[in-house]
Amino acid sequence: MTPQKLMRAVRVFQFGGPEVLKLQSDVAVPIPKDSEVLIKVHACGVNPVETYIRSGTYSRKPALPYTPGSDVAGVIEAVGDNVSAFKKGDRVFTTGTISGGYAEYALAADHTVYKLPEKLDFKQGAAIGIPYFSAYRALIHSARAKAGETVLVHGASGGVGIATCQIARAYGTKDCFAKWKVNYVDKIKTICLVEGIDVIIEMLANVNLNKDLNLLSYGVQVVGNRGTIEINPRDTMVKECSIIGVTLFATTKEEFQQFAAALQAGMEVGWLKPVIGPQYPLEKVAQAHENIIHSSGAAGKMILLL
Repeated sequence: MTPQKLMRAVRVFQFGGPEVLKLQSDVAVPIPKDSEVLIKVHACGVNPVETYIRSGTYSRKPALPYTPGSDVAGVIEAVGDNVSAFKKGDRVFTTGTISGGYAEYALAADHTVYKLPEKLDFKQGAAIGIPYFSAYRALIHSARAKAGETVLVHGASGGVGIATCQIARAYGTKDCFAKWKVNYVDKIKTICLVEGIDVIIEMLANVNLNKDLNLLSYGVQVVGNRGTIEINPRDTMVKECSIIGVTLFATTKEEFQQFAAALQAGMEVGWLKPVIGPQYPLEKVAQAHENIIHSSGAAGKMILLL
């Protein structure tokens, strides 16, 4: 029998801080089964949700041990039975993995894998999954943003924020504000007069939600949150506005296909262009997890390079 190939991969054996991320070099390379593909990973996106899962505080807890990561980009290494859309050598990106993305090879169901256009490199491919699909779900699917409406994006410098701004502009929204400016509430009120913001895409609800309700004319889509906040529910009554939580994990297979079609069109025409931020080798994964939560001011998507 041919011995199974080994690879480097990050493994989590217990929930906790960044120190529980253990890089091992003797992890078996997975073998694709029916309707699965094996990807040689060139880059993997790092997302805040992966730090929550690692800490054990998230609602979804994987069985231990596990390898984190969902947004990989690379080249098809092998395909399982009944896979017709991909072949060895295809450049691809994913919206999810079976075996985890912080590794040299990742297993994925074929319906979570998409062709990566030549105009985008692997780092950009690894920045598409959670950021762009979450942004599209929040802005277009959930908020139903339309051309001419005003959109406020809190945290517009991160992966999801940049994705939201690009989608908003492509769909013809009137303005796309980036927060973190002094007296931003007063400035926005001056620009939007009494009508208020039509849609707010909120990345840090525990800090901004009470101010959001004073700016709003329609609804807040909560994409990110890191704690609790006190609000006055009366602020939702005056304008009959809504606060809607958004999670990519609730997306159906059919919705993923719809979102993918729209986003792949954006890649072709050129408005979908991920901006890459901090980059780390796999050996620095613990530092990446520390920085994605505690560092501020970095622009672009955080990437692990393999």
